[in-house]
Amino acid sequence: MALPTELHTPRLVLRQWRDEDRADFAALNADPEVMRYFPACLDRGQSDALIEQVRRHVAEHGFGWWVVQHRDSGAFIGATGLMHVGFAAPFVPAVEIGWRLARAHWRQGFAREAACAALASGFEHLGLRAIVSFTVADNRPSQGVMQAIGMRRDRAGDFEHPALAEGHPLRRHVLYRLPRGEWEAMQ
Repeated sequence: MALPTELHTPRLVLRQWRDEDRADFAALNADPEVMRYFPACLDRGQSDALIEQVRRHVAEHGFGWWVVQHRDSGAFIGATGLMHVGFAAPFVPAVEIGWRLARAHWRQGFAREAACAALASGFEHLGLRAIVSFTVADNRPSQGVMQAIGMRRDRAGDFEHPALAEGHPLRRHVLYRLPRGEWEAMQ
């Protein structure tokens, strides 16, 4: 089953990737503040490769990350969506919700608004039983979004990210989870 190619919220459009999104996404991924809780900023080639990874995921699974665009101005805000977790961890297999927004669009409720639309599509169109999200333990802003969209911390699921070396300051991750039944109760 696949998600719609485009979603609309009161202020946003979530849509598939276009080649003209590459420069904006690369600028977002090169911003040290945006990438503060990631191991490193991405250069243009790495950023383009991430778009291609998302496109392959969409082609294979029918869903992935959407571009988040301002509905009125058309401005590129960032990306959000659903992806299969691509590494080994005790909670895998799982589908993860994630977001990455350009700094100019922080603290305006866009991450929450876009994530709520992505959650609804995951539960309504894909029939997922649960959706997870995770971040480094110090990333309070993302944890705030997770809580705002109804996710709950699963302390027993907290983990060391296998892609980061032992002792790396970003290795410790916290896990949040939202079962379908809890999401339905919120609607």
